[in-house]
Amino acid sequence: MTPINNQAKGSPPDCILATDDDIAMACDCRGSGEPLLLFIHGWTCRRSYWAPQLSHFASRYRVAAPDLAGHGETGTGRRTRWTVDGLARDMENAAGALGADNIILIGHSMGGAVALETARGLKQRASGVVLVDTFVIDYGGLAPEVQESIAAPFETDFPAAIAALVEQTSTEATPPELKERLTWEMSTADTAWALPLWRDLLAWNPAPAFSDLQVPIHAINGALIPGSARERCAPHVNEAIIAGAGHFPQMENPDGFNRVLEQVLHDLCAGLPESMGS
Repeated sequence: MTPINNQAKGSPPDCILATDDDIAMACDCRGSGEPLLLFIHGWTCRRSYWAPQLSHFASRYRVAAPDLAGHGETGTGRRTRWTVDGLARDMENAAGALGADNIILIGHSMGGAVALETARGLKQRASGVVLVDTFVIDYGGLAPEVQESIAAPFETDFPAAIAALVEQTSTEATPPELKERLTWEMSTADTAWALPLWRDLLAWNPAPAFSDLQVPIHAINGALIPGSARERCAPHVNEAIIAGAGHFPQMENPDGFNRVLEQVLHDLCAGLPESMGS
């Protein structure tokens, strides 16, 4: 995978990364130095959902946010299998293309699952993982019949199910205009990849990643994490809670979220060589 500078063409992404199966992956890349903060968005979302974070952190860190395969401005190519593991392999290759030796992976929702699996593949090149409201669904604790009950409405009426998902994962802190934007943008996803990826995500189990990883794992959670997920993750994760926040805290209150992330990054970077970090 080779990064191609795309700024001269006037296209929105800062660069294009070519995956191993020749999907052109749009990516915003700014800043310099190490560690690289690699921001990974959630299911049916897009890289622009991290825009406030890229603007805020690029002055002190090297930052990158790709559109995952099928999402945003990234196409699907000839890919026929849609899995969390496949997206993680894409992120491993992206980290290699960006030339970073120390990477902090920051994943929202499904992006947290991708971040954990990416960190497993990166091994010593991963310096830490930050999970942003990833376990609002209790991955690893869903019986097959529960997985089916969650997946089925999306196969019956995808836009309606997306609207319900946005509503169910919102709180009073979620601005109405943000809910409208999320409902519209997420519902435009192509179900040819979105539905199989959703089922794979619902079946994903974080236990192997938690067992394998030797790097710090932090979580920035809102108000909706179920107690069962919190209990399952507690032995492996350092948690910060943004009181009252919904599922998209980085968009609901960017300044407040960035302050929390600043502290998490400070803690993570404290263990890195002095030449790295802010």
